[in-house]
This record gives sequence, structure tokens and C-alpha cells, in this order.
Amino acid sequence: METPDLPVEIITYILSFLQVADRKEASLVCRSWYIASQDNQFQKNLTFKFPASSSALEVIRGLGRHPRCGVVISHLDGSAASREVLLAVGACLGPRLESLSLPASSVTESSLLGLLPRLTALRRLDLHRLDSLFMSGAFLSREESRRQVRAALAHLEELDLSDLRYLSDLTFTRLTGCTPRLRRLPGRLPHRLRVRPVPGVPGGGAGVLRPAVPADPAGAAAGAGRVAAGAGPEPHQRHAGVAALAGPGARPPPGGAAAAGVQGADGPGGRGPVQAPARSAHPGPQRLLRAHQQGGLAVASGLRHLRHLYLSQLWRVTDSGLLELGQLQELQTLDLSECVHVSGAELVKGLSSPRGGARLVSLNFRNCTYIKDLTMFSLAQLLGPSLRVLDLTSCLYLTDLSVRAIATYLPALVVLRLGRCKEITDWGLLGMVEPNKEFNPDIEMEDKGPSFTRTFGNMGFFQPPPLPFEEKPRLVTEEDLGTFRGQEGASLLALKGLQELDLSACCKLTDSSITQVVRFPDLQKLSLSMVPEIGDESLASLAWHCRSLSSLALCRCPRLTDQGVARAAPHLRRLQHLHLACCERITDRSLAVLAQHCRRLRTLDISMCKDITMAAVELLQSQLPFLENVHCRFSGGADLTFAL
Repeated sequence: METPDLPVEIITYILSFLQVADRKEASLVCRSWYIASQDNQFQKNLTFKFPASSSALEVIRGLGRHPRCGVVISHLDGSAASREVLLAVGACLGPRLESLSLPASSVTESSLLGLLPRLTALRRLDLHRLDSLFMSGAFLSREESRRQVRAALAHLEELDLSDLRYLSDLTFTRLTGCTPRLRRLPGRLPHRLRVRPVPGVPGGGAGVLRPAVPADPAGAAAGAGRVAAGAGPEPHQRHAGVAALAGPGARPPPGGAAAAGVQGADGPGGRGPVQAPARSAHPGPQRLLRAHQQGGLAVASGLRHLRHLYLSQLWRVTDSGLLELGQLQELQTLDLSECVHVSGAELVKGLSSPRGGARLVSLNFRNCTYIKDLTMFSLAQLLGPSLRVLDLTSCLYLTDLSVRAIATYLPALVVLRLGRCKEITDWGLLGMVEPNKEFNPDIEMEDKGPSFTRTFGNMGFFQPPPLPFEEKPRLVTEEDLGTFRGQEGASLLALKGLQELDLSACCKLTDSSITQVVRFPDLQKLSLSMVPEIGDESLASLAWHCRSLSSLALCRCPRLTDQGVARAAPHLRRLQHLHLACCERITDRSLAVLAQHCRRLRTLDISMCKDITMAAVELLQSQLPFLENVHCRFSGGADLTFAL
């Protein structure tokens, strides 16, 4: 029986309840559903990419029908066609353009200055790798140009100036002085840069960034010279940028600007040059550490409205540079991933101080191995329901206490990553205390008296201390699970809105906890790779309770079999990415089940599954219309990766 044609307005209303992936699939039903999917309420953050050519002029005129859009224009140069493209963008898209990106182009200063005053609605400007614009150092040197650009970029919130070899402090000051509402500076400047005065550059002795020349590799002194060349000037550029963004009223960090690696900095008006730091002997490691710690003070003192701060992979950052960050009232994102000297203790002090008021939404401690339970317990209490994204991957010393703190104090979490936290056990996920351990967050602060270390010679009077990760927790019994079901503890089930969970390489987890707490109806991405104790019961349970899963990683789980896949597949109809590498008990029967039930599958990894044949892979390829990648290295003796 055929259904009558529905009006486009009704179909649009139906589509408004669907997620993006479902709406995309529904648009393929028929032409009327496709037309409904193109409604303006679904067209958000549209970005169109095209090269600079004469044929792009018609495309630009067509984009003028959209109320809001963004463009990425490549292959711009000084030719007449490029100038016509920029003129067309200004004429047709001026008040409608929200995002403009000119990556790795060779646009001239006059062309860009003729375009920018027309883009009055611009929210994002991407100038990364646009070296030709900043090579002369004269960009925005005229007061009239700065006035016009300042009026046009009054609403600009994001400015990308990464990978620019010739960006000077003076030019940076001029440009950021034209963006009073700037909120984000994504990307980063090159590491190996040094500031050198260049004769003839407009603005006096403004420092121009150029690649540092590596020192002679012979000897330890030369090695120290390379470190100084790579990291010494970086505080100069970074603090000069902070001074430019903060404005003339910001107080300098303790010790003056020279202590932070800056001898002079321009205000937003760009009336004075930034002097290059004096050449001196190779600075020692302590001096470099102090320079980066002052950076945290400069950020906290000058950028009071900062919302997102990314300090990833800055190994010189230590706790003393983070004390002031907790006082940034509007800070929402803090990324300290791979800052190996950070323990979080000073951040806790800053957040708990009378002036501390940061309500973080995203916190990243990935590979910060000094983070311990006491710090995590305190942070969870301070951040409370505001935190939505928490990354604790490879924080090796976190235990069940941290998991209980997260479940108790962070109920609004949407993303939780605990990968490679090898001390987490079933007891932590269940919110229970292991019978032979005491629940005490202050136990780390207790004075345990004198103790012997592993490097102290053992004369036979004392037992050597246990190695880390050596002790195995007591297994959870059926009696313990009965207690769990009857209690009202803070288990992982408290995170009802969780959409992404990473428990990979938490090798002490078993079916006992996974089957009881991984029950999140909105969960879309789950990783349980390298958890060797989970099997078919866990897979069947999570498939039944987490039916929104689109990505599932179960690599190196040797107990998984075809039976578990057969029980789970009928409930994983939204699954798009499945990783089963090194699951040696998976065979061709699993592929047949996936072809029958998981029709949306786009990526499948079955590498090193020795019982899967190439014939079964080819059959799967012919049955799944959306399948794009099949990774099957060393599966059935083959060494292949299909990109379909």
C-alpha cells in the first residue's frame, strides 16, 4: 500500500527530530524528502571550497542566495583572475560571509585590504601559511587602513595565524588591535624561530620571525645551543602576543616584561616597535622553564576574557605557571595534554582561591603522568556540573578513587577518556570499595613514616616494595553484584548523558563491571580495546543497552567470539566504525552477521584475524553499500588494506 505524498513542510518538521546522519539517509528516500532536507534551518555553518579561477565567479554569485556561509579559496595569487574573485566575494558575499580562509596562497596586501572592509559579518578569518602577506612587514602600517579594517572586523572572534614565517610582533599587534572581540587564536607558531631585527622594515626595529640556524651538533655545548635556539625566542613572541591582546591597561607579569623574555611591546595602536631581545649566552633549562611559567601569569593578568587555552605538548610548562589560570572567570577549555611536568596541584589552589571562578567545560590531562587521585578528587569537587569533556588518557597513577569522584561530582560529563589508566578496576566502575581497601581521599597526604625505596640495598631484613601494576584486585563475585544492585552508590551509571567513553587498556576490567555499568542510551563512541578479560557477555550487554553506538573499538580482546558478534549485531544498526583487530576467534561467520544487520558500516578493521578469508571480505564488500575501508592486514594470510 502506497502512502500519500506528504507536504514538504511536514517532512521538514519530521526531519527536525533526526540527527545529522539519520537526516542524510532520509534525504535519499525521494525528491520531496531531499528538498525538505535542504531547508534553511538545517543549513548551518556551511563552508564552500573552490579554487581561484574565472569559473568560480558564477559560483560566488550563486552563493549570494544563502543568508550565511563561509568560503575557502585556494590558489590565490597576484593574477587578474584572483583579483576578480576577491572583488566578487566582497560584492556578492560581503555582509553574508561569516568565515574566510585563504590557505597557503600568495595574495597581495592591496587585494586583501580591498576585500576586508566589505566583510562586515566576518566571524572567522584564516590566514595560516599566507607568508606573502607578511613578508614586507608593512601590512596595516597605514592608520587609514587600520581604521577601515577595525570597523569591518568588529565582530571577528577567531583568527588563525599559524605557520607564518615572517609574522612580526608589530604586525601581530596591528592586526589584533583591529579585532576587539577576538576570542580564539587556533594553531601555533613554528617552534624553531628566533627574532632578529631586519634593516629597512617599516616601524623601526620590529622583530621579524625567521628560522633559527641549528648549531654545530658536535659536543654537549652545541646541544644546549640548539635547545636555546628552538625555545629561547618562543617566550618573546608569545608574551608579545599576550601584551598585544591584553591592551595597554594590563599589568605585566612579576619581574617586568624583560623577565618574561620581552623588552618592549606595542599596545593595540601599534605606535612603538617591539625590540628584539639582547643576545646572551645560551640560557640554561631553569631560565627557559621560568620564561614559560611567566607566560601563564601573563595570560591570567592580561586576557581576563580568555575562553579557550591550549598548551598541548609544551614540556616546559609546570604547576607554578598554572596557579593564576584558575582565576580566569570565563575560561572554558584548558588543554594541558603531554605537559609532562604538570601535577595539577597549583591549578587546584587557583580554582579554590577566593578569586578563582573558572567554570571549565573541557579539561585535557592526556599523558600527564603526575596527576594523582588527590588532585582529581579536588578538581571534581571544584568543577562540579559544569565540566562536560574530561580526558585522563595515560594518567597511570589514577585509581578507583578518581572514578568514584568523577561519578559523584561530574554528572554532566559527555566525553570521558580513561584509556591506559591501568589501576582502574571493576570496583571503581561499580562505585564500590574493595573489601581490603579503605575509601580515603586524603590517604596520600598521611605521613607513613620512613620507608625503603627500590634503589636502597635490601639486606634481607625487609621485603622489597611491590612494583607498580603488580597487585591484582580481588575479583567481583555474584554476592558483590547483588550488593551493587541494592545500593545507591556513585557508579559510572550516574553519567547518564555520556556520549563517548574510552576504557582502552584498562586491563583489570572484566565482564562483571562492563555488563553492569556500560548502559548509556546516548553513547555514540566506545573503546574497550586491549581489555583482555572481557568477552561475549560484555559485547552482548553493551549492544543491548547502547543502541546509539556509531563507533566501537574491541581490538586485542582475545575472548570475543562469533557468538558474541551474532548476539550484538542485531542491536547495532547505527554502527559505522568497528575495530576487531587481533581478535583471533573471529571468523567468516561474524562478517556474514555484520552484512545482514550493520548496513551502515563504513570502516571495518579485522587485521590479524587469521580465520577470516579474503572471499568473505569480498562478499562483505559487495553487500554493504556504505563500506569505505576494510583493514585486513595479515587476515587469512593476506597483507591488504582495501579503500573502497
